[in-house]
Amino acid sequence: MTTATTTADQPSAPTTAFAIIAALSFCHMLNDMMQSLLAGIYPILKEGYALDFGQIGLMTLTFQITASLLQPLVGIYTDRRPQPYSLTVGMGSTFTGLIVLANAHRFEWMLVACALIGLGSAVFHPESSRIARMASGGRHGLAQSLFQVGGNFGTALGPLLAAFIVLPQGQKSVAWFSAAALLAMLVLWQVGSWYAGKRKTTARHAVAHAVTGLSPSRVVLAIAVLGLLVFSKYIYMASLTNYYTFYLIHKFGVGIRESQLLLFLFLGAVAAGTVIGGPVGDRIGRKVVIWISILGVLPFTLALPYANLFWTGVLTVIIGLVLASAFSAIIVFAQELVPGKVGLIAGLFFGFAFGIAGLGAAVLGEVADIKGIEYVYHLCAFLPAFGILTVFLPNVERA
Repeated sequence: MTTATTTADQPSAPTTAFAIIAALSFCHMLNDMMQSLLAGIYPILKEGYALDFGQIGLMTLTFQITASLLQPLVGIYTDRRPQPYSLTVGMGSTFTGLIVLANAHRFEWMLVACALIGLGSAVFHPESSRIARMASGGRHGLAQSLFQVGGNFGTALGPLLAAFIVLPQGQKSVAWFSAAALLAMLVLWQVGSWYAGKRKTTARHAVAHAVTGLSPSRVVLAIAVLGLLVFSKYIYMASLTNYYTFYLIHKFGVGIRESQLLLFLFLGAVAAGTVIGGPVGDRIGRKVVIWISILGVLPFTLALPYANLFWTGVLTVIIGLVLASAFSAIIVFAQELVPGKVGLIAGLFFGFAFGIAGLGAAVLGEVADIKGIEYVYHLCAFLPAFGILTVFLPNVERA
């Protein structure tokens, strides 16, 4: 009877799913664009209020704690008590944070703004991932990829907007971006209405697929392995997203414009890889995609420190394309390991990825100061070797 019910419910999903997934991806772009504005305003706040680097670091820490550490807690709560309109409420927190940040004249209020923006992000990622899975019609990898690529575009767009709008116009211009948060709230209210109408169907599907046949210890081991793979992926990605331009300028003597163009090509490859990884995982299996995406990129990362300028550009495009395809596969694989805990898994992995990227950027910056920028890429070249741990992942996917 459960099988019949599940089959009957699925055909209508794809007709509605792409509108919902597109809405989530669009709001993901707005969310990550707004949170990336925070770093863009640091120079203005530092100069205008005579902040020291310790205070700037405390602002970042406040944002990281709320945005990263709260995500699993939000996921746990909403797994038990689904909240269809929590996305709108979370985006309202971001909206409020931007208004506070635009008008903050004391350091304490700047910390409050950072916490509010981080809280909005903490609510958005696990709940959006859950709804994307619900709207997938069984094509979970495709849904996660389309959802995540919106965040990629938003992260890339934020610094550009900060450079061309916030820095010239000043702190008050941050309030202009609250219009983006308001737009996202309106879109997410419609998504919440769709979510509320689909909750019972989703509950039946969760019960139907609630058995993996794996022991708890095997599941914990697999989650730990996936966490290490995310660690290796995001530390390496942090080396490129944060220090690639410095590496190009130092090693090849290129100008800022050319280095930014090569960085843009890398980020474009990351966006393409994010889109490709999900549907490929749906077709050939997510474990295969994880093998190829992490371990398969090792020859290219090992070759990068020895390449000339042309081949450096080619290799980084390949690395971005291949490595970015892993995350959606990892998220969906983990959700299949722990059925019924979609929010917890999404919050855990999104929060961990976000936190490890920030921590990795800080550590690699210290390494670059001590050993030089080229040493960073010699060191990080071996990170994809963690991909060999994929051998410890169980085969949970159906043929």
